[in-house]
Amino acid sequence: MNIFKRNPVAHKYQKWYINSMEYDVRLLDPANEFIDSLPGKMQAKVYHTIDMLKEFGYQLKEPWSKTLRNAEGMKELRVKLASNICRLFYFHHKDKLYVVTSGYTKKRDKTDKREIERALRLMHEVLREEPQ
Repeated sequence: MNIFKRNPVAHKYQKWYINSMEYDVRLLDPANEFIDSLPGKMQAKVYHTIDMLKEFGYQLKEPWSKTLRNAEGMKELRVKLASNICRLFYFHHKDKLYVVTSGYTKKRDKTDKREIERALRLMHEVLREEPQ
């Protein structure tokens, strides 16, 4: 899906967005394991959404990305394929790096608090490992 096809104003500035925004995305092992467990079409959609994060970074908004409330800057990538919904948690880390911590298949309306806590634990591990 090309975000610029639906928005003529964004299309006008497409070259500026693409040339000036390039981010790196690091997937932690739990995120990779989660993605590997998904069916093929959902995996493709997840990787497409990650590519959008690489391209647009902080400018990626709903429906693809959302900042979680009361979660220390943790965000979620939102992926939907038919009636299947999954979420991948990520955070901004250093300049142009985003770290995807983990993910889960959503079965209820609200985001699972245990999954957010797990993602926050992983985020804190990454931040602790970094030399000061």
